[in-house]
Amino acid sequence: MEEFEASASAQKTKSIYISTVFGLAMVLLMVGLLGLILVHANNLSRYVKENIVLNIFVDESAHEPDVLELQKQLESNVMVKQTQYVTKELAAMHLKKDLGEDFVKFLGYNPLSGSLDVYLKADYANNASIEKFKASLLKNPLVKEVKYQQSLVDDMNNNITSISLVILAFAAIFVVVSVALINNTIRLAIYSQRFLIKSMQLVGATKTFIRKPFIIYGIWHGLLGGLIAIIILMGTLYFAQVQIPDLVVLQNYTEFGLIFLGVIGLGVFISGFSTYLAVNRFLRLKIYQLYR
Repeated sequence: MEEFEASASAQKTKSIYISTVFGLAMVLLMVGLLGLILVHANNLSRYVKENIVLNIFVDESAHEPDVLELQKQLESNVMVKQTQYVTKELAAMHLKKDLGEDFVKFLGYNPLSGSLDVYLKADYANNASIEKFKASLLKNPLVKEVKYQQSLVDDMNNNITSISLVILAFAAIFVVVSVALINNTIRLAIYSQRFLIKSMQLVGATKTFIRKPFIIYGIWHGLLGGLIAIIILMGTLYFAQVQIPDLVVLQNYTEFGLIFLGVIGLGVFISGFSTYLAVNRFLRLKIYQLYR
């Protein structure tokens, strides 16, 4: 009979631990998904900003070696990500393709100018930086005109700022809720062990001695929950990449690694700390308070 009760108790404890691990895994999975959304949103913002183009039209009297030298100078600028030299002939070919007509043959000459297409780094893709950059460019005698879509840059930055604030606010709320859920899950698991904790205390075990195995189990559960969450996150990333191949331009495996480490770290820390608090609570309670 005693063996049966001991076996039933062990089975019940095992079930509680399994439920705790999967509960932790589901909460950590949500945290990880939110982290992946934030990373993709940030990379999408950077991708959009770095595809804003400045058209620098060079003077028609400029020689090609001088234009190429100007291109080299631009590429060494800290604001510039990359440049592309568009000759008059290449510009005419692109326009003919867009119009569907040979306007050079109709006019008898090519009225287009050569230009340098400049793509800025994301940190400098704002009107203040671009205007300052434009002013410095116009001092160069080779530069005839600099054009870009000012209103587009304004709208883009305003929209990105608004969306980022909403996502960050949502992320902050979600992290608080996640921590509360994990803490509650751990407390329920420790609650089932309250009589064991008090029994150990009554036979003279020190608080440190009582806490130690529970905290070790708590850390272990956090680690397992984190690993399960990461496996599901990796599967989700693979599925998303298969369904949307263009997502690859927004993916950064270093950032993914940091998110996975964060998920495990969060699981281990919160699980271990919540276990410590929960065990301490039952150590402070009187025997009659355990039945409430």
